[in-house]
Amino acid sequence: MSRILVVDDEPRIVDVVRAYLEREGHAVEVAHDGDAALAAARATPPDLIVLDVMLPGRTGFDVLRALRAESDPGPAVILLTARDDVIDRVAGLELGADDYVTKPFEPRELVARVGAVLRRLRPAGPGLASADAEHAPTPAVAGHDRVSFADLEIDPLARAVARGGRPIELTRTEFDLLLAFAEQPDRAWTREQLGARVHGEEFDAFDRSIDSHVKNLRAKLGTRPDGGAYVDTVRGIGYRAGRR
Repeated sequence: MSRILVVDDEPRIVDVVRAYLEREGHAVEVAHDGDAALAAARATPPDLIVLDVMLPGRTGFDVLRALRAESDPGPAVILLTARDDVIDRVAGLELGADDYVTKPFEPRELVARVGAVLRRLRPAGPGLASADAEHAPTPAVAGHDRVSFADLEIDPLARAVARGGRPIELTRTEFDLLLAFAEQPDRAWTREQLGARVHGEEFDAFDRSIDSHVKNLRAKLGTRPDGGAYVDTVRGIGYRAGRR
């Protein structure tokens, strides 16, 4: 059972989302504004927050920014946005959101996205079927050995990245992308393949959020000692590990 905090100023939406999530066996807490959301998240950190962007007073973006500043990665966050606006979606992803859903939404879609994000947070058990392994979250298949990538040391079990002994803070999605590139440095990945790798098979092939996550990853890593990039763009395909 996962603990989920639902934050929205519309009681009808909160009631519906809460009912659907509780039906799936989750423990649900609610808040109706940004200050209450921060207080609830600080008092008892949830596994995931369903967070509306347009809240009275402190916005969802403000809440997300505060949470990531206090503890990165902290709880997973799925943003609810009232507009299908690329700027809103990119802003949320750059602040560290794990996913987003546009209002009005189908509750079953939100539940599916919640499940997909939660599965990425937990290693799968030994009984994972081979048919599911292709879309399994990286930690389920990464093993326990450290992975070297240029001057980076990646610990899949601890989900930690360091350069020269100094840690580099990455979000869950950024870490999963980096590990994918490090484990298969000669592979050119399409956006759809990367999305399925880090988000699971529910990933929308037309969702370009992978571009935002790669952009954030590049910004945090900077350049390699040889001046190259850790991640290269493959024109017409997607991305691959940077070539030396």
